[in-house]
Amino acid sequence: MSEIEASSSASATPRPRTVRAGGSSPTHAVVVEPAAPGGDELAHLPTAAFFDVDNTLMHGASTYWLARALAKHGVLSGRDILSFAWKQARFKFGAENHGHISSVKSSALELVAGFPVDEMRKLCEEVVDRDISPRILAPVRRLAERHLEAAQEVWLVTASPVELAGVLASRLGLTGALGTIAEIEDGCYTGRLVGDLMHGPAKADGIAQLALERGLNLEQCTAYSDSANDLPMLRKVGRAIAVNPDTRLARQARHYGWPVLDYRRGRRAAKLALPTAAAVGAGAGLLYLYKSRERD
Repeated sequence: MSEIEASSSASATPRPRTVRAGGSSPTHAVVVEPAAPGGDELAHLPTAAFFDVDNTLMHGASTYWLARALAKHGVLSGRDILSFAWKQARFKFGAENHGHISSVKSSALELVAGFPVDEMRKLCEEVVDRDISPRILAPVRRLAERHLEAAQEVWLVTASPVELAGVLASRLGLTGALGTIAEIEDGCYTGRLVGDLMHGPAKADGIAQLALERGLNLEQCTAYSDSANDLPMLRKVGRAIAVNPDTRLARQARHYGWPVLDYRRGRRAAKLALPTAAAVGAGAGLLYLYKSRERD
């Protein structure tokens, strides 16, 4: 494990438990005070580790479990889940063009308006404690803990709902989370997103904005992911590590000489099953936003 040892920052800074939202606009974020640099040289700036969630920190897709809980509570119908899972699966595995992404976003927003934020947060706590926590990969969790022990910040960076990501970060004792956020008015979702999905290039933009606010030296930071969709984030930091990589990311890791960690059970079975799980789970994407306008 020496090749992925967390490097210590020269000047430790407090790690406030903060939840942030995704996208490039600073209006997305809960305001936090920037971390004071430990000196003028880049080598003395604070550092951080950024972890993708689905199939990196945990087995499977976090939003799959949230979608199940929403269906169980009568918030989603089976038709809602199947329709959106299909569209989001195309988004994840097909060509990512602006029109396609906009279509996926619109599908999510059609189902959000009026759902209480407090209810969603309680549901996220239940899902994290009951469904997600048992699926956390112990070796990856230990990596996160080693970064914390080295006085580094640790952030989850995920397209999952910021509410879900924030609860997970809190339960694991991490610094915070960057995720996709829905606009809120009067304690309910409005049916609009703040910014964009925390996906692909938006992840790179998100950690870059975070670095500016907190005085992080990205050249000394580390990022972990399983997906080639996260290549913009992985290339943004000084140390990229592929965890349970898909085929394209595995190729890129070999090309760049990035370390590869594989914790999947039965590598061939994992290669066959992972797309199906992602289509249902990660494919559900923003299911946290959903509320049927006409419940079945």
